[in-house]
Formats: sequence, C-alpha cells, structure tokens
Amino acid sequence: MSRKGPLQKNEETDKPLRIAIVEKDRCKPKNCGLLCKRSCPVVKMGKQCIVVETSSTIAEISEVLCIGCGICVKKCPYDAIKIINLPSNLANETTHRYSANSFKLHRLPTPRTGEKVLIVDGFVIPEFFQVLGLVGTNGIGKSTALKVLAGKLKPNLGKYDAPPDWPSILQYFRGSELQNYFTKILEDNLKAVVKPQYVDQIPRAAKGTVESLLSRKADKGNREQVQKDMELDGLLQRQIEQLSGGELQRFAIAMCCIQKADVYMFDEPSSYLDVKQRLRAASLIRDMIAATTLCLILSKNLGSFKLNVEAGDFSDSEIIVMLGENGTGKTTMIRMLAGSLKPDEEVEMPNMTVSYKPQKISPKYENIVRHMLHEKIPNMYMHPQFKSDVMNPLMMDQLMDREVQTLSGGELQRVALVLCLGKTASVYLIDEPSAYLDSEQRLHAAKVIKRFIMHAKKTAFVVEHDFIMATYLADRVIVFDGEPSVQATARRPQNLQEGMNRFLKMLEITFRRDTESYRPRINKKDSIKDIEQKKSGQFFFLDEA
Repeated sequence: MSRKGPLQKNEETDKPLRIAIVEKDRCKPKNCGLLCKRSCPVVKMGKQCIVVETSSTIAEISEVLCIGCGICVKKCPYDAIKIINLPSNLANETTHRYSANSFKLHRLPTPRTGEKVLIVDGFVIPEFFQVLGLVGTNGIGKSTALKVLAGKLKPNLGKYDAPPDWPSILQYFRGSELQNYFTKILEDNLKAVVKPQYVDQIPRAAKGTVESLLSRKADKGNREQVQKDMELDGLLQRQIEQLSGGELQRFAIAMCCIQKADVYMFDEPSSYLDVKQRLRAASLIRDMIAATTLCLILSKNLGSFKLNVEAGDFSDSEIIVMLGENGTGKTTMIRMLAGSLKPDEEVEMPNMTVSYKPQKISPKYENIVRHMLHEKIPNMYMHPQFKSDVMNPLMMDQLMDREVQTLSGGELQRVALVLCLGKTASVYLIDEPSAYLDSEQRLHAAKVIKRFIMHAKKTAFVVEHDFIMATYLADRVIVFDGEPSVQATARRPQNLQEGMNRFLKMLEITFRRDTESYRPRINKKDSIKDIEQKKSGQFFFLDEA
C-alpha cells in the first residue's frame, strides 16, 4: 500500500457520479511524461485519484475521488481522457459496463411481454403502434442495449470485475417488466431473430443463392409476399456475395420477417436503402407486428441485369450525385468509371485519374491507422491544408493509433473518406459516404467533401441515399430509372431541381422544405401538401410564400 493510500475503486454508490473514460488505444504512459497524474489537484493533496507509472499500459482514474476539474483532459497530449459529469445520480441504474474507465450503459428500453411492441434500432411501438424514437450518436449504446435484450450480452450491472449471476440480475430487475422478460430468455421461452447492423459482413457467414438461403429459413408461410415487398424476386438466383449493400439490407430484413419468433430485432434497417425502400421496409415491419408477440429493432450486362448510360458531360469544381433505387446500377457505373469493371461494348472511357471509395469497406490492413495513412497518402497526410479541411472535421485524431481491423463501421467510413480524398486525382468516385455515420457525422462528411472539391477544383461523382446529404452536395444529378436488378438507364446529368423532381416522381413521393430548419421533409402520403405538390408537378420542394 502506498503512503498516499490505495486507489479508490469505481464502485456503484449513491454519491453524485461522474464517468472517467480512458481510451486504451490512445493512452501512452511511456511517452507522455505522466502529465495527467502530475497535474491532478487531488493527487497533489495526497490521494490516489490517478494511478499510472511509466511501466503501466493504461492510466486508472478513480471516479469516486475525481472532482471533475477536467485538468487531466486538457493536459493529456493524446486526448485519451474524457471526464463526463452526469446530470443526475444514475449509479443504481447501471445496466452494463465493459471495463474500468470505459463505456457505461444506464437503464434499458423496456419491452412489454404480452403486448405487441416494436423497437427499430431504438424506436418503440407499443400496442397502439405509436413510434418513440431513441436518437443517439454512434457509440452511445443503442446496439449494446439490443444485445442485452437479445440475450447475447449478459448485463453485469456495472460490476465488470465480478459479474453477477443470473439470480442476482433477476433480483436487481425485480418488480419490473424486465424481470419477466429476462426470465423468459433464461427458460428458452423466447426465440429471437436478429437483423445485424453490418449487413456487408453477411457474405462472410453465408454462402449460396438468395432463394436457397431464404427457403432454408422460411417457416412462417409468408415468404412470397415478403420477397415481393422487399423487391427480391429479381435477385433469387444471385449469389449472396454478388449483392450490393442495399440488396443485402433488403435480403437481411426479409430473412428476419420470414421466420417464426417471439422477438424480432432490426439493427439499423435503413442503411443503404433509398427513400422508397425505407418506406417499404417500415411498412413491412409495421404489418408484421399484427401477427407478432414482440418486435425489437434497432451499358453493362451483369448476368440478367443490363445498364445503359446516356451521354453527358462534367466540369471542374462540380459534384454530380447519382440518384436511383437500389439495384439500378449506380455502383456498377461508379465501378466502370473507376476502371474495375469494363463495359460490354467497345466504348472509349475518359482518360482520367480517379480515386475511388467503394460501397463496401473491408479492412485488410494489419496495423494502426497512422501507419496506413502514412503509407497510402504520404504527401497529403501531413499537409496543413488537408489536415484542417479534411482530417480535423472527420475527427481523425481519435483514430490515429487504433488498429484498422478493430474500427467500427462509422470509423471505417471516415478513414475511407480520408484515403479517397487524400489521393491525387482529377475525378473522385464516392459510393455511399453516409453509411454507418450518425446524423452529425453525415453533416461533417458532406461539408468536407464539398469544401475539398471546390477548393481543389476537381470533380466528384457521389452515390448517396440520404436526402439531406444528397441535396447539400449536388450541383447536378444523374437519375437512374428502370426495373431494379433487371435493366436500367442512367440519364444525362440534370440540374438539381429537375433531377430531384424526376426521381421523386418515379417514387411517387413528395418533399417539402421545412419552414424553420429549411431541411427537406417527406410529406405524408395523401396529405394536403402531398396532393397539392403532385397536382402541380412539384415533387421536390414547394417553395413557401
């Protein structure tokens, strides 16, 4: 024991709490001079609030002794420390914590057994079908909560060093509806079906055609209807690894809906889907509740598909957004422009240098992000202008010392954007830059792309389904129309108003501009606004007087 006394452990107490987070990948006691410990006023008073030595692998901070001054946060040269002062005492409501000085989840969404309830990535629909949206940034605990409710993650109630057994957990939740819920999980009286968050990883776990995989799991008698609703009839003979991101998402949703279960979980069911298909997926999930006990969510010829491309042009300092339903060839055209796919006919492709960010990002690099950037984009990686315009807004400093293969989907997306924009090229091809990013990060990414293209006087072709991001980025748009997964035509580039109007007319959806935020909003079907805009032919934004 030190003369200054032992470290006060971070035990759950009734005292006002704060959470101390120390990032394992960023904390470097051997290189920092232990500035956090040396500058801590509590340590100077003789108490062991921060315990760390040069031989330590990570600093330990006592949340009991910490006064929340934030000095260690400012002094840490690697931004490894965060001190979060809680607005109220939640110590007795901790559901799960992964380790000391790490993420902590308080409380849980409460599904009510015996009623018809829907939770879509945090959206709760009780028996009267009212949707409650739980909105949060990436890493806020939505998927962790779903894992706990699915029975895949045993809640430790914050006692990470001595996890409680199930009787203790049930005792903790006694008197609540969660007690009955977890009891059913333990007694195997609850069958759960989960739609995973990262659908682009499905081909690694499943092999075969879409039809064979669906028929293997279908036991609900609704397969044909679900296939029709999710527009999978034209994909039945496709191998699973040949599906695009949107097609994989529709397949994953269908795979859940055709199985008999007590609990259905959909983690981020809208990723990769266009506006029309998001509404279709929402409608399918809502219709499914009626028979469900509980629902938890969080010119190139490719086989039978043919793509025709109309002649067009592009100029410097211009962003052209590609709009179309999933399966109409947007990614195919991007790949042809990138040179990774050859057109069937002898068409002379433009002679240009391109930088390509693919739709599906599969990390293969076996080192940290810093080394990869230094190896892939050595000139731009340290350039002051590139750092201020691209790397800083995308918060790359937080990822520099992380292993590439341990990054989440949103973190990989940010790294892929930096790599794409960091390569010297005349044309930048960016396929779905918003995938796995939260709403705040999408706005940052859109601003980064727009600023970079304007300053560098380059051209960008962007595939994007997020309507706010697409309208912000687009100077002109290319509309893809036709029959998804069968044949489609890429129309010549049009201005934003004409292109959006044409695209939305195909989908029979109208958008208005919100009078306060000026953001695009979908009009409810057959509402007064919807009818007025359709009659006037203005599917995209009806300007307010």
